[in-house]
Amino acid sequence: MSVFSVKIRKDLKEKMNKYKDKINWAEEVRRFIEMRIKELEAEDNFNEILDELKKAKWSVPKSFATETVREDRDTG
Repeated sequence: MSVFSVKIRKDLKEKMNKYKDKINWAEEVRRFIEMRIKELEAEDNFNEILDELKKAKWSVPKSFATETVREDRDTG
């Protein structure tokens, strides 16, 4: 495991100390960082997929939607 440290305002540290028996601050920060990393990775994955879809060389025939709707109406 690696060590990561941050500087915070003195008043914030005092408030954290007030609740140190209720909250494991190190674990809270760890969970937040993990959650944020997952969000960023999901965003990257989404953007990669979106880029691949934009590059795709496929299309739907112009009359496809109209024909499909008519076909559904005729069978119902």
